[in-house]
Amino acid sequence: MKKISKYKVDKSLLITLLLFVAISIVTIYSAQNMLHSGSDLALRQGIWYFIGFILVYLIMFIGNDVIIKNAWILYIIGNITLVLLLIFADPISNAKCWFSIPGIGTIQPSEFMKIILIIILGKVIKEFNENFANPTVKEEFFFLIKVGLIVAVPSILTFLQPDTGVVLIYLLITIIMLFIAGIKYRWFIILFLVLFLSVGSVLLIYFASNNLFIKIFGSSFFLRVDRLLDWSNKSGYQLENGITAIGSGGLFGHGFNNTPIYFPEAQTDFIFAVFASNFGLIGSLLLLLLIAFFDIKLILTAMKSNSNINKYIISGIVGMLIYQQLQNIGMTFGLMPITGITLPFISYGGSSLLSYMIIVGILINISMEKPRKYRYK
Repeated sequence: MKKISKYKVDKSLLITLLLFVAISIVTIYSAQNMLHSGSDLALRQGIWYFIGFILVYLIMFIGNDVIIKNAWILYIIGNITLVLLLIFADPISNAKCWFSIPGIGTIQPSEFMKIILIIILGKVIKEFNENFANPTVKEEFFFLIKVGLIVAVPSILTFLQPDTGVVLIYLLITIIMLFIAGIKYRWFIILFLVLFLSVGSVLLIYFASNNLFIKIFGSSFFLRVDRLLDWSNKSGYQLENGITAIGSGGLFGHGFNNTPIYFPEAQTDFIFAVFASNFGLIGSLLLLLLIAFFDIKLILTAMKSNSNINKYIISGIVGMLIYQQLQNIGMTFGLMPITGITLPFISYGGSSLLSYMIIVGILINISMEKPRKYRYK
């Protein structure tokens, strides 16, 4: 545990977070009117944010050292949760991604697994770099095998739910953290060759015979691949109406709580389309600037830190956030496939929001650290 009263929280980080809170609740309030279900999602998002701020304080009180020290325990608990999800969870939209909790809603364990994976990889990379200042090819190979196994367990369990979008985030986090850690380029070349051959083989079977593809991978995976490949046509009710809503907003938008064009998943996947429709091009640009400021702030925090593990952890966090930001906003314009990835801090969702608030707590701890020697340097 650590005392937090004598340290000052970065005001710009706190103000940015409060702006995210306001933007999220306002936009979700506008989006919920398109659902016609009577759900007060804006109020629920406010409650999730309140719980999130409590989590931030707890993380600050506990300290990052304690979290890193118990990273393996968190990793085991996270994977056990994913196993229990596959066994006991009731399917929602043909996927076992959530636990349904009466009176609360749903909890998605894979959202928290992303954070756990960042922490465990940061610890493993830090230990390797400390133990092997000039590693041989053999030492690097066995280290990458270890990393691969660490990532493979939650990736397989998450893929079986199925949730391909989160699996891609796991892999992206891993690649970015290894790159920042200074792993030799030859391993990335080998990795991309393996991925290229793997993806190429899957697509070859898909185009050669749909029936054979379904026999090997199942109908659920076939539908996901089919939807992914069909994205380039920019067709579909959700995408077409989302793009129309963005365009209709013009320079200043239709105004708060005024989204004249309906499209599904407005509160989650297409939250940016709601915001753009309400506040127009000017509002959208201001939101993008705010998001960019937040990302740059994280990068600067990593650069100022005198702790290698902090740099690894922040690189994983920044990589994850930027990918989700680009993916979510890009898919509302038809530039990226629709994968169900939400916009961090803005889209509705308890699990995702709480995971982001855990990130905030970790980042605040890092930003408040003074130049001194840490156990996990």
